[in-house]
Amino acid sequence: MKVNNINYRTIIGSESKNSIQIIDQTELPHKFVLKEIKTLDEVIHSIQKMWVRGAPLIGVTAAYGFAIALKENQCDEFITKVKEKLISARPTAVNLAWAIEAIAGHVKRVAPTKRYGEAWSYAEKLAEEDIQTNQKIGLHGLDLLKSFKKDKLNILTHCNAGWLATVDYGTALSPIYHAAEFEMDIHVWVSETRPRNQGSSLTAWELEQAGIKHTVITDNAAGYLMQKGEVDCVIVGADRISVDGQVVNKIGTYLKAVVAYENNIPFYVAAPKSTIDAKFICDNHPFEIEYRCGSEVSLITGKLADGSVSTVTLTTSPVLNPAFDLTPSKYISNIICEDGIFNPSSLKDLL
Repeated sequence: MKVNNINYRTIIGSESKNSIQIIDQTELPHKFVLKEIKTLDEVIHSIQKMWVRGAPLIGVTAAYGFAIALKENQCDEFITKVKEKLISARPTAVNLAWAIEAIAGHVKRVAPTKRYGEAWSYAEKLAEEDIQTNQKIGLHGLDLLKSFKKDKLNILTHCNAGWLATVDYGTALSPIYHAAEFEMDIHVWVSETRPRNQGSSLTAWELEQAGIKHTVITDNAAGYLMQKGEVDCVIVGADRISVDGQVVNKIGTYLKAVVAYENNIPFYVAAPKSTIDAKFICDNHPFEIEYRCGSEVSLITGKLADGSVSTVTLTTSPVLNPAFDLTPSKYISNIICEDGIFNPSSLKDLL
């Protein structure tokens, strides 16, 4: 996608195959900063500190981190240690573990002397596949948006599931980008998404770069807009999806899904098949909901009148900061993936 009319991907492997270039998303929207990552520890740090975030992008970044690590050691024992370190970096998003299991399984089938090169090639393959997957998600989602047959469509989204959350195009925003190319009249309600404000700082920034009409709203305003009939549909991404259609996504997703359901507004989840966890069904939750540092709630960063960026304290009270919530399948109208549009109850057919 474009930043100031220049094409970028969120992650690029170097030609020398020993480093990656990422966008530091914690600097957005105030600064556009590219960083070079050269070691496994730096990759893990970039994931934990959310320089890179979004389930698909985390998976690809981890795969590159795995490849970088194999430059120093290619034995089976070392591979197991690298796997464990990377998978523990962020526990909730399934794409990370999926990517690491895939790349580790692949390199273990080749001779140790070839493992580094194979790992790097596999990481690049995952990056390219992510782009193709997101384009397909966008086209399937576009079919849903066309079905509304309205002159203007108001779409609500939550958090950031755009190109910044993937290698390119995004998941929930991919149908919106395709609709803009199709010259549909689209307007996006962007919920701010406290506590990290990925909606107001990332999604709004993306849409502005793409020239798509949008308005930032507080998280608590979404229900009011739905009640007034000013939302035609909701589209969000996902960090993990169960076989029976439950969706784990950024905290606040469940609230919006319930209100959409009560107001007969379609609620769509856009995500690649790799987000479906075959071990996650009914009450079996083979993962933990990540609780993050309270400073994400008690501190906020913004631009001052003089143009400088500063962090201020909002509260000194104790903070509870769950990063995700779980939305039951009954509140979800459809799940959009690269293979098409599915009812949540039919996901097992995909597996």
